[in-house]
Amino acid sequence: MKNGDVQIIQEIKFEAIPAYNIIHKRDNGQPFHPEGVGNGYILTFGDKRVYVAGDTENIPEMKTLQGIDVAFLPMNLPYTMTPEMVADAAKLFRPKILYPYHYGDTDTSKLVELLKDEQEIEVRIRKMS
Repeated sequence: MKNGDVQIIQEIKFEAIPAYNIIHKRDNGQPFHPEGVGNGYILTFGDKRVYVAGDTENIPEMKTLQGIDVAFLPMNLPYTMTPEMVADAAKLFRPKILYPYHYGDTDTSKLVELLKDEQEIEVRIRKMS
């Protein structure tokens, strides 16, 4: 699927959302994930919408997301987002439940602290190995 494509497979709607870097780049200046190449996906099944962001930063396209029940946002420098970027993204589209993923050694407690006053966003941390 390309950015913006929509497919329905076995009653699950898949929307391809852009996933790319704006700030974090390789030593040669190229982004780790160039715009127009990668996708995140919104899966809609029944009355639930789940966003799996892919390898991305808090890109402008996240401002347009609506009705997200569960979001999976990557938090791993230098390839994806800082805890601050994840918190910013979550505040933009306000998922009911947020799971950071791909976080490696990133301190997840920082994200929890940044979102502690956002009562409508439940942050769930799962041990990744």
